[in-house]
Amino acid sequence: MTKRFVSQLHDQESVNEIFRATHKQLRPNRNGQLYLYCRLSDKTGSIDALLWNVSEEHYQAFEDGDYVRAEGLAQLYHGQMQIILRRITKVAGDQIDPADFFPLTQEQIHRLKVRLRETLREVTDPALATLVECFLIDDQFMQAFCELPAGVRAHHAYPGGLLEHVVTMLEMGLQAARCYPNVNKSLLLTGILVHDIGKLEELSPHPSAEYTDRGQLVGHVIIGIEMLHEKVRQAEMLSGEKFPPELLLRLEHIIASHHGEYEFGSPRLPMTLEALLIHHLDLMDSKYSAFMQAFTDTPQGDNPWSRFHPQLGRKLFRGSSPSRPGVISEC
Repeated sequence: MTKRFVSQLHDQESVNEIFRATHKQLRPNRNGQLYLYCRLSDKTGSIDALLWNVSEEHYQAFEDGDYVRAEGLAQLYHGQMQIILRRITKVAGDQIDPADFFPLTQEQIHRLKVRLRETLREVTDPALATLVECFLIDDQFMQAFCELPAGVRAHHAYPGGLLEHVVTMLEMGLQAARCYPNVNKSLLLTGILVHDIGKLEELSPHPSAEYTDRGQLVGHVIIGIEMLHEKVRQAEMLSGEKFPPELLLRLEHIIASHHGEYEFGSPRLPMTLEALLIHHLDLMDSKYSAFMQAFTDTPQGDNPWSRFHPQLGRKLFRGSSPSRPGVISEC
């Protein structure tokens, strides 16, 4: 029997497929009766699922991150596809193919990691090169950096998403440095590497990739600057020389300003060329990812428009539905 992925489901179609379950909750309906809500996902996208008239026993039957068999009916609700469940049961992990559930395979993540190291060899400033090396030789940092998503839902919200986001930005950064000769390429590339490092503590390694308490209360911008200071101290011990104060200041500013606008939670507006470019590269790649996710989350059919995307504040015109792009290797 051919597997049906999330992006292939149609209105009023019977569903009997294995998905990965996250964001499990017990919720009351308007009559006070409990129903089970969860988010089901595979490599093509995710979909809300609801099971009516449930008990605590139903809730305890699986955990966030488990693979489950979902049986029910797909239906459109306010322009968004959902599954009304008849039954949901846990499935052993050895019965599934991980390639069906994550946009990036382990082989693709490995290639991205290799490309990350290759691109960062373009950092030629001695102090910055030593700092970059301190990140790359930190096995614990690199493992988390290569496994975490870049966000919970907004963009690159899948394992390896943070790595893919940074590598794509590095590729664009190399092109930008060729176009704008007044930009410090070493600082630009190092700034791209560190701009989102605070997400390693902002997001939980839990399968559902929720925000940690510290992530909610402090945020990845402040956490990232703290992590930068720690690595600068390691770089000074490795090199035996004091890290240049202005370079540190410029890196702090890149982290503090990469959201670009106060309304987007940026403590500072970009005030250096490198900070300005990093903000726009970050915005470009995150919006591209959000557009592609909106396309894949929209039910297939004759409608050339995506569903309304609350983060983007609009519908998107897709024409013929595009497939998810491949991993960026070189621009």
